[in-house]
Amino acid sequence: QLQAYGGGLVQDGGSLRLSCAASGRTFSSYAVGWFRQAPGKERESVAVINWNGGNTYYTDSARGRFTISRDNAKNTMYLQMNGLSPEDTAVYYCAAGFYQAGSNFSPRYWGQGTLVTVSS
Repeated sequence: QLQAYGGGLVQDGGSLRLSCAASGRTFSSYAVGWFRQAPGKERESVAVINWNGGNTYYTDSARGRFTISRDNAKNTMYLQMNGLSPEDTAVYYCAAGFYQAGSNFSPRYWGQGTLVTVSS
């Protein structure tokens, strides 16, 4: 199971750090990623990190502002978000799955979402 938390209300230009805790002993076997879904829009990928943290991928909207990381010893992944704008308002989901390269990530397990609201 994956449990995402850390969302909330932040002002334009602010920062938030999302966390996603995993249960079980296979967390380090999977790549993990963050997705988001804004109101009225489809779910989209935000960032992915491979099993040992050595390879990451960011979508254009996240690159340069967001940082994905993981701590396999704690079974936890993170998304540090800086320079937030109202366009980043969405429900953010964490996922674990299989990753090859670039944007090629296939989620197998999903966490529940955590809402991020950025006020202007």
